[in-house]
Formats: sequence, structure tokens, C-alpha cells
Amino acid sequence: MPVHRAPTPVKIIIAGGFGVGKTTTVAAISEIVPLTTEAEMTAAGLGVDDPGDAQDKSTTTVAMDFGRVTIDEHLKLYLFGTPGQARFGFMWDDLARGALGAVVVVDSRRLDDCFPAVDYFEHTATPFVVAVNAFDGLIAHELDQVRWALAVKPDVPVVRFDARERLSVRDTLLILLERSLGRFGGASAGHHVAPVG
Repeated sequence: MPVHRAPTPVKIIIAGGFGVGKTTTVAAISEIVPLTTEAEMTAAGLGVDDPGDAQDKSTTTVAMDFGRVTIDEHLKLYLFGTPGQARFGFMWDDLARGALGAVVVVDSRRLDDCFPAVDYFEHTATPFVVAVNAFDGLIAHELDQVRWALAVKPDVPVVRFDARERLSVRDTLLILLERSLGRFGGASAGHHVAPVG
């Protein structure tokens, strides 16, 4: 009689600057209602939290977002979205502890906002993917220009995606998983990541 094994839980971090689409990314793919810690933005955040072109943004993540997605019968992802503001940077070590990898969400109109996330994952040697969010279907710079501006290593995938689209988020997560599992030996051990339905 075959032994049923529970899926392996895998922690993935969704990081990036303020207002780049991290909460939207988690919500687009999560198979459960995502846990969010959104709070109304107040006058106290004026001049501190810059939403860039998203002037209609009225809430902000103050702790984390959490979602879950089952990849296959062997693998279940737990997604942890970080707050984007620098003043919440002290939480990153706790959120990132034990993570297999990270998706750094980038608004190509505001590349400077994602430097802290890129630097953090490079410094901690955490595998990551740079995911350039296509706001209104457009990106401000081509992917090779984004790679050059962020000075990310050639082996770091830089992809275009839409944080609102489930399939786009799925494809980005699969790229991260293939990179991470290959790095840690999972792919060489025969584990192939199947697409999520």
C-alpha cells in the first residue's frame, strides 16, 4: 500500500519597494483568502511613503501579506509579502528566515525603490527573481536595461510579469522554483516543478 506523504512546505518571499504590487501578487495566486495587514494611509505618511505614480493608493502593508498555493502533490508554497517601506526593514530577517527564494517585484518607473530588496537577497545569498510589474500593460524600461540599472548578476532571472494575473504570477514563481531547486540540488535529484492549474 503506497504511503501518502504530506506536501513539502516551501517559504517564498515577495519583496520590493513601496506600492510596487506585492500584495496584489500574493492575492492573484493564493488559493486561500490571503492574510493581509493593510492599514489606511494617513497624513503622517506624507513625505515618508511615496506611492510614485499610484497616487490613488490608500492602504499600505504594515507587517506582511500571507498566501498559499499548491504546486503539486509534493510541494506547497507559503508566500510572505514584505512591507515595502524602509522603516519596516527590521522585520526582513525574521520574514526571510528559512525561505527557499524570493521574488523582487519592481516598478520600472521607480527602480531606486527596489535596490534595498536586491541588495538584501544578494547579501544573504538567497536565490531571487526580479519581476518587473507591467502597470497598465507597460514597462518603462526594457528588461536588459533594468538588469543593467540594478547591476544584478547574469544568472538572476529578470522577467516581465503582471501582478494582477494569476498565470503571470505562477510563471514567475515557477522560474524561481526551478532556479532555487536547481541551486539546492532538488532539480538534479529529479524533482521537476509542474505548472499550477
